[in-house]
Amino acid sequence: MTLTPLTQPTSTFSLPTPLGGELISRVRRPGEDFELGEFARLPRLELSERGLADVEMIATGAYSPLTGFLGERDYRSVIEYMRLADGTPWSVPITLPVDKAAAAHYRGKVLLTYGGEAIGTLDVSDQYEAQKSLEAREVYRTEDPAHPGVAALLSAGEVYLAGEVTLFDVPRGAFAVHHRTPAEVREVIEARGWRSTVAFQTRNPIHRAHEYLQKVALELVDGLLLHPLVGKTKGDDVPAETRMHAYEVLLDKYYPRERTLLSVYPAAMRYAGPREAILHALSRRNYGASHFIVGRDHAGVGNYYGTYDAQEIFGAFTPQELGIQILKFEHTFYCQTCGQLVSPRTCPHDAGHHLILSGTKVREKLRAGEKLPPEFTRPEVAEVLREAYQLQG
Repeated sequence: MTLTPLTQPTSTFSLPTPLGGELISRVRRPGEDFELGEFARLPRLELSERGLADVEMIATGAYSPLTGFLGERDYRSVIEYMRLADGTPWSVPITLPVDKAAAAHYRGKVLLTYGGEAIGTLDVSDQYEAQKSLEAREVYRTEDPAHPGVAALLSAGEVYLAGEVTLFDVPRGAFAVHHRTPAEVREVIEARGWRSTVAFQTRNPIHRAHEYLQKVALELVDGLLLHPLVGKTKGDDVPAETRMHAYEVLLDKYYPRERTLLSVYPAAMRYAGPREAILHALSRRNYGASHFIVGRDHAGVGNYYGTYDAQEIFGAFTPQELGIQILKFEHTFYCQTCGQLVSPRTCPHDAGHHLILSGTKVREKLRAGEKLPPEFTRPEVAEVLREAYQLQG
């Protein structure tokens, strides 16, 4: 793993500069400079769950420097070079697809809706055809429709709308107490006086190996931003509600409260592996994190990516461009002979000594009502998961 010692405290400090130099804010409530009645005659575009998440991420500054959905020049540049057209690092195209037959309907200002309710606007500046084969090959490294990211790409509309977005209000949803914008997370970090903050991305319940990585990192920095993704995920992932309950019981008993912050990351999951690891790191810079943990198969799915591809891809950028330090950890697990959590760097024993449970095996045990071993996950977390799976029948 690659780690940097904690620098000596100074009397003043500043959080990492957002990507592009400023934190974008495009949240405008009706009545501030417009009224909903003004938009009664505008074309309405119903967003998907991912589309809603993207609008929030753009408007709150999580995707700074983006102010809207990508135009064609930026789209092609991101796909081919992992940069916006102006050279700014950016790895995943953030686009708004519509059916080709409906595209002509969307010109100028468009009212964005979700569940039939108006949530914002899009000022359409461009329309262009998606290059789906190229996008799949470059972003997802496969055109296999069994890949969930590719499947979502192929099932979406053929035309992309570009333009700046405005969000009427932040959709705090089911996790309002933990739902903070990048500006709000930055305020908490500053109020706590953290000179360095490590962010941890997760879409799964935290098991002991995750806890080990986080606490090693906490030896080197002032604070931990536990930042679980709660946007749309694939159907067999553990539901966000269950995961959040598991995080709460874990942090309550096993983490120092003054040095940890649980806050949701409302993005949708794309399963783009290495490319998505970069997106996750850059957006955490916008949230105010100085460090970001990248472990084994970050944002991966199936066998589409190499075990450490998500770490190696960061070599395409200089540390100055990234503006956030990447902490690279190897696969960690419990060794029954060592009697502790270890990695291939620290354990001399072969796989026969290791306790490693696949996601499939964990789900099988939970559905059968079996207990998960405490060496794999904390008993309190195991109980939350067991109860959730038993309720699912």
